[in-house]
Amino acid sequence: MIPLAEARAHVVERCPPRAPVPVPLDQALGCVLAASVVAREQVPPFAGSAMDGYALRAADVADASPTAPARLEIAGELAAGAAPDVEVGPGEAVRIMTGAPLPPGADAIVMVELTETSGGTVLVKEPVPVGHHIRPAGDDIPVGAEVVTAGTTLGPAHLGVLASVGVRRPVVIRRPRVGVISTGDELVDDDRPLAPGQIRESNRPMLLGLVELAGFDPVDLGTVADDEGALEAAMRDGAARCDGLLTSGGVSMGEYDLVKVVLGRLADMRWMQIAMRPAKPFAFGVLDGVPVFGLPGNPVSSLVSFALLARPGLRRLAGHATLDLPNVTARVVSDLLRVPDGKVHFQRVRCQWRSSGFLAEAVGAQGSHQLAATAQANGLAVLPDGDGITAGGDVNVVLLQDPFGD
Repeated sequence: MIPLAEARAHVVERCPPRAPVPVPLDQALGCVLAASVVAREQVPPFAGSAMDGYALRAADVADASPTAPARLEIAGELAAGAAPDVEVGPGEAVRIMTGAPLPPGADAIVMVELTETSGGTVLVKEPVPVGHHIRPAGDDIPVGAEVVTAGTTLGPAHLGVLASVGVRRPVVIRRPRVGVISTGDELVDDDRPLAPGQIRESNRPMLLGLVELAGFDPVDLGTVADDEGALEAAMRDGAARCDGLLTSGGVSMGEYDLVKVVLGRLADMRWMQIAMRPAKPFAFGVLDGVPVFGLPGNPVSSLVSFALLARPGLRRLAGHATLDLPNVTARVVSDLLRVPDGKVHFQRVRCQWRSSGFLAEAVGAQGSHQLAATAQANGLAVLPDGDGITAGGDVNVVLLQDPFGD
C-alpha cells in the first residue's frame, strides 16, 4: 500500500493546466482567468448623477431653507443615456435622472424629494454642498487599474466588472469537460425489475453531480458492459470528446476486472492500493493525453476517491491554485472509533457550526456500499491509524459541502 499523499502527488503532477483561450463572456463563469485584466477605460466614463433630482450650482442654493426656498429656472431635462445639451447658468437647474451625465456649469445635485416644482421653476428647500450626489468619472475604476487578477475564478460580479471595462472575450482556462463511465454487467440503468445478481446503477448520477458541483462540465458517457471491445470503444470515445475521464468499477484485484485489462493496454496507467479506508483501490493514467481516473465500484469508495484524488487533479487541469477541499477542526460529539490496520480512515460525518466552533457527528452506517447514510454527511472525518477519537476530542474534517448551508 502507498500513502494517500503519494497517490495524490502522482495524480496532480500529471494533470497540467489546460492552455488558455479567449472565450465569450457568457461562457467564462467558473473559469480561471489566465491573464490579468487592466482597465483601458474609466468607470463610470463621465461624472453623473447618483439621484433623480436637479443639477444646479451649489452657490445658488447656499441660503435655501424650507421656509425660504431658492427659486431656480428649469433650463432642461437629462435622462440616462442622453448627452447634455444645455449649460446650467446662474439661477438655473436641469431636471436629471439617475445615471445621466452632469451638465456643464452644474456642480451639485439636489434630490427631487427636497424640491417642489412651480410652473417652469423649481423650489429648492435645503442647501447642498459642491459635489453632492455626483459620481465622479473613474470613481469605480480608473484607467490603468488591474480590475481582475490572473488566477481568479470568475464569478458573476467579475463578469460584470469585465463587461464594464469592455472586455468581452477574457483569456481563461476553460472548465474541463469530464466524462463519466460506469462499467459492469450487473448494472441496470432504468426502472425495470432486477434480475438475480443485478443492481441499479447509482455511481454515474452521483459522479456527474460531483463533477458539476466541483465546477467542471459533466459528460454522461453511459454504462458499459464487461466486454473488452465495448470498453475500448467507450474509453477512446471519451478521450476524444473530453478533457478528463472518470470510470467507476473494475479497478480492484478481481479476475473479471476488464477495465484494468483494457486501460492497461490503451493507456499509461498506475494501479494503486492506497493506505486508506474506504477507497483503497484506485487507478490513474493518461489516454491520448487525457487523464483517466479509475475509481472503485462501491459507491462510497467512489465518492471518497473523487473527493480526495480525482478532484485535485481536475482542479489543477482547470487552472485552480487551490486544489483540495477545505478542512476544519471540529469537536467530536460521539466516539469515532476504529481499529488499527495501517490505514487512514475517512468516516462520514455531519459537521455543523455551533456557538463558537464546529461539531462533528457520525451519520450512521460506514460501509463502502452504504450510500444512504453517506448522503446525510457533509464531511469526512480524518482518523489516523489507531483506535479513533473519543467524544470531546478534536478531529480534522474534510468538507464535502458548505457546513453553513442547508
